[in-house]
Amino acid sequence: MADMHALFRLDGRVAVITGGGGLLGYQHAATIAGLGGLPVLLDIDAQALAANAARLQEQTGCQALTLVADITRLDALQEIAEQLQASQGRIDILINNAARNPKVESAGDKDFSRLEHFPWEQWQQDLDVGLGGAFNCAKVFGSQMARQGGGVIINIASDLGVIAPDQRLYRVEGREADQQPVKPVTYSVVKHGLIGLTKYLATYWCEQGVRCNVLSPGGVYAGQNDVFVSKLSQLIPLGRMAKADEYQGAIAFLCSDASSYMNGANLVVDGGRSTW
Repeated sequence: MADMHALFRLDGRVAVITGGGGLLGYQHAATIAGLGGLPVLLDIDAQALAANAARLQEQTGCQALTLVADITRLDALQEIAEQLQASQGRIDILINNAARNPKVESAGDKDFSRLEHFPWEQWQQDLDVGLGGAFNCAKVFGSQMARQGGGVIINIASDLGVIAPDQRLYRVEGREADQQPVKPVTYSVVKHGLIGLTKYLATYWCEQGVRCNVLSPGGVYAGQNDVFVSKLSQLIPLGRMAKADEYQGAIAFLCSDASSYMNGANLVVDGGRSTW
């Protein structure tokens, strides 16, 4: 019988986490550190990276590696892979967490978020980071895992990679119907695309021992306004948004040998929202 404690341990494993300066980037890193692994945080925002690294040091005692990187640049990622190979000898885990997520409420009077007004340049930027960045990281770090004989890739999608956005959540009283803000189309396209990328990667390097799964989390409470939180909570059977640390168990499972026979799967952790 397997040692259940040992199944979840990540001692000596090196985990690259994109979007490492963000809210969930920190939580993923804390999970890795808590199980004995080494988090390597990648982000384009040096200040956010430094803040998360300092918090990790304070909360867990882990000295995470931090690297400022633009994941849309393949050459930059290749340099990082070479650095990690030289300093750590291997890469065991890739968590594709980075994404652009423009806030609906920041759109202004004529909302850019509506399909009719959505800028082509923003479409390109959102897909370049959220989907193209995941592809680039899988290409670089996944190839290295395949060469070394194994590894785990986790793509972070969303419940909105499974269901469509409920645009009623974003309605503003007093606005005409054709001026109401909406969840931008790119968010859905990127998150659905990550699920497709996961299935492709799961079957691409399986003979080399590289597994790929996707986590589809629901909305995380991060100080959103009370009206939005109330509306969204009514769509969730558990009656609330997620706490920031409530995906740590899912990440621990997906990264570790506890999920050794899981490949190409979408783990939906959304409080039940997508079941209604």
